[in-house]
Amino acid sequence: MGGFFGTISTKDCVNDLFYGTDYHSHLGTKRAGLVTFDEQRGFSRSIHSLERDYFRSKFEDELDDFCGNKGIGIISDTDPQPIIVNSHLGRYAVCTVAKINNQREIADELLSLRMHLSEMSANKINQTELVALLINMGNTFVDGINRVYQKIKGSCSMLILTEDGIIAARDFLGRTPIVIGRKDSGTQASEGDVTESYAYAVASETTSFPNLGFKTVRDLGPGEIVKLTTRGIEVLQPAFKRCQICSFLWVYYGFPASSYEGINTEVVRERNGKMMGEKDDIQADLVCGIPDSGVGMALGYAEGSGIPYKRAVLKYTPTWPRSFTPGNQSRRDLVAKMKLIPNAALLKDKRVVFCDDSIVRGTQLRDNVKEFFDNGAKEVHVRISCPPLVYGCPFIGFTASKSDLELITRQIIRDFEGDDKIKLDKYAQTDSPEYQRMVNEIARRLGLTSVKFSTLEDLVKSIGLPKNRVCTHCFDGSSYEQHHDGEFFG
Repeated sequence: MGGFFGTISTKDCVNDLFYGTDYHSHLGTKRAGLVTFDEQRGFSRSIHSLERDYFRSKFEDELDDFCGNKGIGIISDTDPQPIIVNSHLGRYAVCTVAKINNQREIADELLSLRMHLSEMSANKINQTELVALLINMGNTFVDGINRVYQKIKGSCSMLILTEDGIIAARDFLGRTPIVIGRKDSGTQASEGDVTESYAYAVASETTSFPNLGFKTVRDLGPGEIVKLTTRGIEVLQPAFKRCQICSFLWVYYGFPASSYEGINTEVVRERNGKMMGEKDDIQADLVCGIPDSGVGMALGYAEGSGIPYKRAVLKYTPTWPRSFTPGNQSRRDLVAKMKLIPNAALLKDKRVVFCDDSIVRGTQLRDNVKEFFDNGAKEVHVRISCPPLVYGCPFIGFTASKSDLELITRQIIRDFEGDDKIKLDKYAQTDSPEYQRMVNEIARRLGLTSVKFSTLEDLVKSIGLPKNRVCTHCFDGSSYEQHHDGEFFG
């Protein structure tokens, strides 16, 4: 999942834009881009690949080439963006956090209307360009954005940089977050009057705000569209009724210091771990979190179980920051392994509970478990902060998986049933015979002494939102279909 940042001020915004975007670089790893607007110079843009390097080293030397009091930036796990568009709506730049499953269908429809696609990369459709073409079919930006909501299957949030402001639009079911921040930008004089001025920011992560002096104003609601100017926030379209924010934000890809819907990621992870620790009857010598997203859960688990927390495995990041992930899968697996360094002095002859966020393929965890045993661990128990991933996600690109069969659960179901699509509801049901058989097989294949997963009920309880406002599709196959009726648009 990518992340974006936009800011507008009465002063130059380049530094805020650069560092605000950089605070999102733990999310996506494929492309990054910045674009600013200045009254004299117009739009300035740069896009770089992050597949072999990380954000700051790519853009830092170019910052003097940017100028203006407003801009948007993105860390993208899909296409080169932002793109700059000329249309009847004016000239603008747009970036998206999106997963559009019917790209080919939309592209064919647009081509039949004699439109053209120009932002092709490696012979692939640029989904941000598709979004821009749909926006251009509207009479206004709001009309065009609603065309996007009505056409796509999947999800799409976006930032649009115009000559007079920034438009932010959150996905129609709120699957991905957008939050607004504000800071005092000083005072300015106008015809003898001195007035306070403010800078505004809009971002995927509240983590991007504190060190730049922004205070959180509020989250955008599902389907809400706002426009930011130096004068304030204008609501162009109120929020829709339904919400399905992705629960995996709090499980894995949310940064620990970030909050979504006002709910802090680390608080959720610790709360979830504590609930699991209180229920678990395991006998062990120490608890350790797999860095980074397993640490919060492990601290909570240690508190709930009474087993001491120790840093028995550490993450090495000086030359391998989280944002650096090679495009090749075999190299990704190798780098993931190389980042984690076991501490043999703490592992030797110990029964260890390792807490982690999730098990997707299981490849990395299997390699880690072998390392733990090789470094002297007597027993290796794993506790996972979410239920097993039984369904692939059609809404958000939180893994590089191209097929549900890349999930270890689906491989096991196929081996058990002869078809990976059989009895999925049973395998997703906690404590059913099928579920227990699958979990036991996961432990066997990964070489674990034992493995347990958080229940769906405990995960939802730890988040603190009603179940019907949280998307848990990857765990239980439940999700709202895309409806465009009065109830949906509210």
